[in-house]
Amino acid sequence: MRNRIVALAFFVNALLGSATWADDVTLENVPPVVVKTIPEAGSADVDPKLKEIRVTFSKEMLDHSWSWVKLSEESFPKVDGKPKYLPDKRTCVLPVKLEPGKTYAVWVNHEQFGSFQDSNGRSAIPYLLVFRTKKE
Repeated sequence: MRNRIVALAFFVNALLGSATWADDVTLENVPPVVVKTIPEAGSADVDPKLKEIRVTFSKEMLDHSWSWVKLSEESFPKVDGKPKYLPDKRTCVLPVKLEPGKTYAVWVNHEQFGSFQDSNGRSAIPYLLVFRTKKE
């Protein structure tokens, strides 16, 4: 149990970087987080005709910098174009081709892949997006 607590403390400290104490936490110095996804995480009735996955962050992000990471080959959607950020600089779009009745899982950043970064180069907190498409 102690090892888990130490590992968790280390992980939180690493994620917060310079913002290690509550008094130092500001919107400017904490890493970005995912605030919205389309489809919504946990959805079980996503239209398989959906053409893109959208992830919106809490901060403006670096353009041309992303880490769409596979949990597994089977659960990663077929990519149908290049990712891009919308003009808001917070929403990244991944063009996809989905299949009906399938569960998808996509990491947005991961332990070894942290290219989703804010404009100051801070990696976003890893986020696992999981959803299932409707059967046709």
